[in-house]
Amino acid sequence: MSAHDRAVATVLVQLSLTADGAFLGFGLAYVALRCVRKFLVTSSAIRKIRQLPYSQISDLRSLCSDDKISANSSENSENHSNSEEGGNIVIVRGIVEAQSAVKGQWTNLRGYANDVIVSEESGEKGVILEQTQTYIYNEWSGILGWTSDLRSLLPRSWKEKGSSSIRMVPFVLVEAGKRSDCVYVNMEGSRHPLPLITVYRHVHPINAFPSTFLQALFGHKYPVGLLDEEKILPLGKDVTVVGSCSFRDGIPEIKSCKDLPYFISEMTKDQMISDLSFKTKVLMWSGFIFGSLGICVLAYSVARNWIKWKAWRQQREARRQRDDIDVPSPVAAAEEESADVPDGELCVICLTRRRRSAFIPCGHLVCCQRCALSVEREVSPKCPVCRQSIRSSVRIYDS
Repeated sequence: MSAHDRAVATVLVQLSLTADGAFLGFGLAYVALRCVRKFLVTSSAIRKIRQLPYSQISDLRSLCSDDKISANSSENSENHSNSEEGGNIVIVRGIVEAQSAVKGQWTNLRGYANDVIVSEESGEKGVILEQTQTYIYNEWSGILGWTSDLRSLLPRSWKEKGSSSIRMVPFVLVEAGKRSDCVYVNMEGSRHPLPLITVYRHVHPINAFPSTFLQALFGHKYPVGLLDEEKILPLGKDVTVVGSCSFRDGIPEIKSCKDLPYFISEMTKDQMISDLSFKTKVLMWSGFIFGSLGICVLAYSVARNWIKWKAWRQQREARRQRDDIDVPSPVAAAEEESADVPDGELCVICLTRRRRSAFIPCGHLVCCQRCALSVEREVSPKCPVCRQSIRSSVRIYDS
């Protein structure tokens, strides 16, 4: 565990124990609410995907015609949620192909001359290419490595630890053995995970700089390598697309839906349902467990704080009653102050009144009643002579 992780864990533990676990209870309740919310969203996505039959690419023109779009949207808006352009949600499976591989008007309609991306390192051809460069850091405690513990409490450096870039070109899906029927895949606005394949991975060593020794000496992280990766969506890959199908310029196209967890995936419909069912079970039990723990911790915190408040209130009432009984009247106090008190019987705190109160359990008679009460009200009351902790004081009367 790094220094930053240790510092964060220490702070979280201290916060979780605040107010007898109240902070921890609210945190668990928040996690439970998030799990319940994700459970509802995932359950809704399962119902939608289950109601979607597998459609052939050749049948999309009949399924997504303008007449059927208006009829289906009016009769069953829940099963066929409309996108912003008014299309039906469909699920199709096909093979990824470039537009130039499709005969007819596809090549010239979109106007893309280069509709295939070639990996610079591996030479693989695809339609989506993601390039990432990530720095690999090493941390040596060094002679002054304790400074990293202090530095870990501060925000992390604003410098990026890597870079990422993604390139994509429009592509189509075709049926196996049928190049004439295809559907255009519109990637605009999609933030869904993509089934990319890693085609290149290499670690480049980084030469040490003169400042690297100082960074290691003071416990700072320093880069030791650069991980270069390339991921690609290759041509000919068999994928499943779930999205809103509509027509643009007479050509069927599929666009992603924000309320569905999948857009382009290697999984089939049954695998998607199985994966979402497993997630719903995990979310359901997680929400139940975290919710139960949160309620128990909050109940314990409320009970503990209620007991503490009642004890504090009882102590305050007892002190008030004792003060009313033990505090001398103004006339008696004035007579005591005006009396001639020998030096050996004066209060060691105020040096004006006679010693009248003995501390328990040490038994020292060194304070007047008023000063003894003030000592008792301190956070950690101690005898002014022996410095032993005291519980209370008792008024001593002369016979």
